[in-house]
Amino acid sequence: MNFTPIDLSTWPRNQMFHYFSQIAPTSYSLSVELDVTDLISVLNENGYKFFPTYLWLVTTCLNRHIEFKTAYQNDTLGYYDTLTPLYASFHNDDKTFSLMWTKYHHEYQKFYDAYCENQEQYARNHGILCQPLTPPPANAYTVSSVPWISFKHFAVHTHNQKPYFFPSVEAGKIYTDANNRLQLPLSLTCHHATTDGYHIHLFLEDLKKEIANMLSYFSAR
Repeated sequence: MNFTPIDLSTWPRNQMFHYFSQIAPTSYSLSVELDVTDLISVLNENGYKFFPTYLWLVTTCLNRHIEFKTAYQNDTLGYYDTLTPLYASFHNDDKTFSLMWTKYHHEYQKFYDAYCENQEQYARNHGILCQPLTPPPANAYTVSSVPWISFKHFAVHTHNQKPYFFPSVEAGKIYTDANNRLQLPLSLTCHHATTDGYHIHLFLEDLKKEIANMLSYFSAR
């Protein structure tokens, strides 16, 4: 986990960052629907789970853009080389959840295996953290799902003044549309100091391409 300081004197977002973080602190949420018909089909055919695949796809695409990885470290503004997915592990026994994280790896299979190992070792632990002895690292961002609800919009609201610039990503219940296609509701909540609509556009285009790459990956197995 490497951290690169940002030189504010040459950073193109310097004034935008100052305005939306100091003068008019602003965050925003945007929700879309993502066609996952072919992805679900190929995962089912190969015996793979959707949720860890979703975590890898989203994290891979966010990691391609500095704007999504910007943070303060010891009062220094910069960006991490990668983000770590921090997600909810639901407990069926008492209907609560605990937070779990899995270190990102650019190879899908290695990340998938690490996720499965975490589930096997820690998923039954209750409390705020499934892995209390290894808390989430500084580059952890929130990515999860509400698998019971197919939403048209979802927004995350925080209630403190802590400067937090990582995105929050939430998926909803997959549903079948009028054309018999499977649609995944997907919401992103971002801080305007570091990201604009253009960066969301880049992320979503990357996500569509990475899903296509995932189909090719399984076809080549």
